Amino acid sequence: MGCGGPWPAGADYKIPIVSAVAAIHVSEEIEMGNELKFYIDGKWVDPVEPGKTIAVINPATEQEITKIAAGTAADVDAAVRVAHRAFESFSQTTREYRIDLLAKMIAAYERRMPDIAAAITLEMGAPKALSEALQAPIGLYHLSTTLEVLKNYKFEEQAGTSYIVKEPIGVCAMIAPWNWPMNQVLCKVAPALAAGCTMVLKPSQLSPLSALIFAEIVHEAGVPAGVFNMINGAGSAIGEAMAKHPLVDMVSITGSTTAGAAVAHAAADSIKRVSQELGGKSANILLDDVDLEVAVTEGVQSCMRNSGQTCTAPTRMLVPESLYQKAVAIAAKAAQEVAVGDPNAATTFMGPVSGKKQFDTVARYIDIGISEGAKVIAGGLGRPQGLEKGFYVKPTVFADVTNNMRIAQEEIFGPVLVMIPYKTEDEAVSIANASDFGLSGYVQSSNIERARKVAKRMRTGMVCLNGAGPDLAAPFGGYKQSGNGREWGRYGLEDYLETKAVMGFVPAAQ
Repeated sequence: MGCGGPWPAGADYKIPIVSAVAAIHVSEEIEMGNELKFYIDGKWVDPVEPGKTIAVINPATEQEITKIAAGTAADVDAAVRVAHRAFESFSQTTREYRIDLLAKMIAAYERRMPDIAAAITLEMGAPKALSEALQAPIGLYHLSTTLEVLKNYKFEEQAGTSYIVKEPIGVCAMIAPWNWPMNQVLCKVAPALAAGCTMVLKPSQLSPLSALIFAEIVHEAGVPAGVFNMINGAGSAIGEAMAKHPLVDMVSITGSTTAGAAVAHAAADSIKRVSQELGGKSANILLDDVDLEVAVTEGVQSCMRNSGQTCTAPTRMLVPESLYQKAVAIAAKAAQEVAVGDPNAATTFMGPVSGKKQFDTVARYIDIGISEGAKVIAGGLGRPQGLEKGFYVKPTVFADVTNNMRIAQEEIFGPVLVMIPYKTEDEAVSIANASDFGLSGYVQSSNIERARKVAKRMRTGMVCLNGAGPDLAAPFGGYKQSGNGREWGRYGLEDYLETKAVMGFVPAAQ
């Protein structure tokens, strides 16, 4: 099992991988009430321009669930100004106060976790078992990890005759995606709160329901008015306004490389910090001493988990030429056994992709792969048999792929795996590094020292060895076009801090 998502070591997430497609009967019974409002200054408020809405679609049924308010630049301005006012007092709170605040958030989050899991399954199609075992709990993991970091972090230390102080950076604009909603929200919000920052969050318009519940959690925990603010809307409409705003001190975005570049451009004139966690095209290097059956099967499953909508997914499988044909046969079988269907069914491993746009994108890339001459050994175009409704994609594997093909270089963000043969270990590393991305990498070997040596040569922010799950205390982030910030644990906290040197703090000896 590879870390094809935010996968905590030791997490017990096991779903049957069987050939089964369940009938669609997704429940839409989830109690809401603030869809047409924003959370600003500690209360639910109407948009500055009421009436603008965005439909939220259940990707498993293609039916509208509800509508949410669509924010404008005026809403951004209102929320940022509130956060700016709140920063003066919140930035001066004690470590003990913020520890207590995080503890209260943990208690409130635990109570609402079933609601969050149900919302995630409803809004973005994650299988119920995945939502309950990881999609919802990952937010709790980040809160708990951040709490422990806050208890022991050194905000002040002496260096020479100076005093070095770590201070909150200020007002933070946060732009979160839909694929792991609570993971991306909490790995921004938790460290920002711990640092003493105030914030404005824009969750994805594709996964707003879980974020609305999270805002209720923040309110229940007693986070001071103005510290946490949330507006909904399309990134194209309000992302630029958030990044450009003169009272915003930092922008944190998780999204596509294109979106990250747009935010960086918008933020450039005001010289604010921009932290980006962007795309990936991670290579999974299988060395020639690996247990091939296990490594290939788990590699396929990891690629298909969350419908392939994970930036760290191991989407390029690199296999020694001598083992390649056998690996291709194993991969085809593993992909064909992935159970696709109703997210609420116990046997479902893979639900739909997030919506029509993503469905069309994945289909376009499958068509590109075929036109490039790659061989479809599993899946392909069209919906899985028996699933005429819903944005379902066949788990697809391409063989006979070369690394210069578009399907090997561009992030598809769907359940599509490409298999590439290599002659030598040096060539495998070269292929892995020949990418504009550098988020994550994978190495499989029966010799841990050999795997470690290969990992050192990979130009990625993270490398998972032999199916290891990620460590929430370790930094999450990438090289090259995969971004420039680091999230999770101590490293995530430091993204929200400025460093001040008070020189002459210790008087020089006379």
